[in-house]
Amino acid sequence: MLFPLIKDLIQFPPESQDLTIRGWVRTKRELKNLIFVEVNDGSSPGGIQCIFDRGSSGHTQLAPSAETILEALPTGSSVAIRGRLVPSPGSGQVVEVAAYAIELIGDAPTDTYPLQKKRHSLEFLREIAHLRARTTIFGAVARVRSRLAFGVHQFFQEQGFHYIHTPIITGNDAEGAGALFQVTTLDLKALAQSGKAPDYREDFFGKPSYLTVSGQLEAETYATALSRVYTFGPTFRAENSNTTRHLAEFWMIEPEIAFADLTDNMQLAEAFLKFLFTLVVRDCAEDLAFIEKVNAPIETGITATLQNILDSRFVHISYTDAVAALEKQASSFAFKPFWGCDLQSEHEKFITEQVVGGPVIVTDYPKEIKAFYMKLNDDEKTVRAMDVLVPRLGEIIGGSQREENYGLLENRMRALGMQLEDYAWYLDLRRYGTVPHAGFGMGFERLIQYITGMVNIRDVIPYPRAVGQAEF
Repeated sequence: MLFPLIKDLIQFPPESQDLTIRGWVRTKRELKNLIFVEVNDGSSPGGIQCIFDRGSSGHTQLAPSAETILEALPTGSSVAIRGRLVPSPGSGQVVEVAAYAIELIGDAPTDTYPLQKKRHSLEFLREIAHLRARTTIFGAVARVRSRLAFGVHQFFQEQGFHYIHTPIITGNDAEGAGALFQVTTLDLKALAQSGKAPDYREDFFGKPSYLTVSGQLEAETYATALSRVYTFGPTFRAENSNTTRHLAEFWMIEPEIAFADLTDNMQLAEAFLKFLFTLVVRDCAEDLAFIEKVNAPIETGITATLQNILDSRFVHISYTDAVAALEKQASSFAFKPFWGCDLQSEHEKFITEQVVGGPVIVTDYPKEIKAFYMKLNDDEKTVRAMDVLVPRLGEIIGGSQREENYGLLENRMRALGMQLEDYAWYLDLRRYGTVPHAGFGMGFERLIQYITGMVNIRDVIPYPRAVGQAEF
């Protein structure tokens, strides 16, 4: 059997009171004959207090080896402590351990271990990403991330979706933005010295290949066979953006539904967000409360922000109406809004916080600023796209109804100068048994950043990848 977790011992004290606690030392202090050791095993923000009494006798008498270990026990060391679980007379804890034996499993020398008993900046902790999970705040973020990841699968599986693994290496650019990481086995150093252009026929795949920016196009192939599918995996963008909102490697959630239009897509997106927010408020309350206490990034509070969205109806407005509202306050923005512009973060926040006062779904964007696969509206100027915006962040979900008409999609791709032969397989979906279908994408790290209130997106993924950053 696995050893008991501290969070379970605190919530559901076992009938058998004699047990062994395993974890890492957070603090040690002495008071007369008493030695207090707080141990945490990562299962919850708080640890459990283990009390060694030098004056005890009988069953709880300290062994000489325990005295030796306790004398030099450093923060961060891993231990196994034997004792009895007893009610705690102190405030803030229900039980504690009356300890009598301790085993030092792994030392953490004070002169070299970087996580000592003091407050460390998030910037410093990014430099030691292999150790930062041991801090209380990063442990809390990791547990929230874990619960949300499981919740993603819960939601879609309960809705009859099938989980599809789409390729990491691809030959297409689903978004058309060109920010791709190339994958090659060619000897680039030798090519540079020779001055010759690369011959991709000699490359591993026989053609230029890249890390995927989205699994959407491949997901569409399975949606038109299984009706409801979703992907949840790593995606990559080679944007030279060194900001608190961008990563070069991040996880993307992308559902795709057949026999569906934009209205169905909006309903699914709202239900999905509300499911995840409800789940995290219910199951991660202790972690969210701790993050809010020590980080205090949101004036209204993390849980209050999420609850406001849960209590709100997602308002639907068109891009045209949104821009009209923005133009009335044009002087308030660094980027002047106009019809045809790509909405900036400041515009999106203004719409949610000033125009609507809550979550909003903006629809029907100009075709020039959206991807080739989005369905053209009857006005032939806009497409059936949607962006879900939330207060304080802006866009959290982007999606669309896909163009299911073969001729219209082909014309759109030709107008954009795309190589049709590279997308022949994608066009086949419209040639054989085409159906209306829709879907959206949500960056998982963007979701976690919003829920936890962490200021920098690099603090919600275990090992961030960004410009000039590929350590660990």
